[in-house]
Order: sequence, then C-alpha cells, then structure tokens
Amino acid sequence: MWTLLGIAVLVAGFALRLNPLIVILLSAAVTGIFGGLDAVHILEALGKAFNTNRYISVVFLVLPLIGLLERYGLQEQAKILIGRLRGATAGRLLFVYLFVRQLSAALGLPIGGHAQVVRPLLAPMAEAAAETQAGSLSETWRSRIRALSAATENIALFFGEDIFIAIASILLIKGFLETNHIIVQPLDVSLWAIPTAILAFVIHGARLLLLDRRLARERKRNDGDAA
Repeated sequence: MWTLLGIAVLVAGFALRLNPLIVILLSAAVTGIFGGLDAVHILEALGKAFNTNRYISVVFLVLPLIGLLERYGLQEQAKILIGRLRGATAGRLLFVYLFVRQLSAALGLPIGGHAQVVRPLLAPMAEAAAETQAGSLSETWRSRIRALSAATENIALFFGEDIFIAIASILLIKGFLETNHIIVQPLDVSLWAIPTAILAFVIHGARLLLLDRRLARERKRNDGDAA
C-alpha cells in the first residue's frame, strides 16, 4: 500500500500547480522507492519509459522548437494567414481539423498534437477567425475557443486511433478480454471502433458548426452594445 503514496504526490503536485514534469518524476521516484527499487533501477525504468514513448523528443526537442518559433511570431503569422482566407470561420476550421486528425489517427499517421499543432497554430487561427466573426472577443470566449481546439484534438485522436489495428490500445483491449476468457481478434476490435468513431465525429462536428451560429449572435450583441 505504501506504493500508492506516488499517487498522493501526483495529486498534491498538480494541486499546488508545480511543474508537471517534476511532479511526475517525483511521483515515479516515490513509487519506485516504496516498491523496493533502488535509485539505479528507478532511473533505468524512467529512461526506458521516456525512450519507448518518445517523451524525450517531445520535452527536449519539440517544445523548445515550438517556443523558439512562437518567440519569433509563429502565432501572429498564423492569425494573419487565417485572416486572409475568405469564408474561414472558427467552426469550419476546427471541423476540417477534426476530419483530418481523426483520419490520420485511423491510418496511424503522427499528425497533430497539443504541443506541436493545437497551441501554436490551431488555437490562434481559430481565435483569429472568431474575432473576424464576432468582433472583439471576451476572455470567456477566448478560453472557450481554446478549449474547443484542445477538445477537437482529443476527440479526433481518441476515437480515431482505435481504428488503427497496430495501436497499443487495441492490444490492451484484446489482453483484457482474454483474461476474462473472451477471445477476440485485433481486426474485429478495430472494425467495431469504426461506428463509435463516426458517431464521435458527427456529434463533435455538429458542436463545431453550431459554434459559428453562436459567434454570429455574439456579433449582433456586440453591434447592439456599440450602438
């Protein structure tokens, strides 16, 4: 039971809003120590996990690169680009990204991501489109657009990747069912994920298209206040 202290460290660290990377490392260290591992084995386990899941490339390569690009105006250029596109709206932009991201996830293509695409490109472009539609945006609306951008990434990836037969979640489902004496093939699990993915696309896609109507009402409200 002492190994569960790692969860307590994780909860406390996030509650105090400490650096997430440091919190995760401390939680892993506490779990390993109370689990009977020495420092060397803990470092070996962390190194293997980082390498296997490619966290090293994200933390030490992708994030610094994105930060450097943002410092030199990446978000501003993204806003300028979306402002030049006629007919571009926040809802349509996110809808297209939902389709492309879910399709790429279903095919196993590593396109997208919060750090790589959503924060530096998708969210600023959606905000710029929303500003064109509604005029000035309140902080509430800006937060809402950013949340929808992040949600679009999550939904597209979560429901799309289960269609790809070589994803780890398919093997996890297969292994769990086999422990309960239910034998299934990975292809069957992948095929049954298709209807769920379609429903997720339709439901969230409708939410995104309705966003444009809400922004149009916001524009009328802003014009009325200005008058």
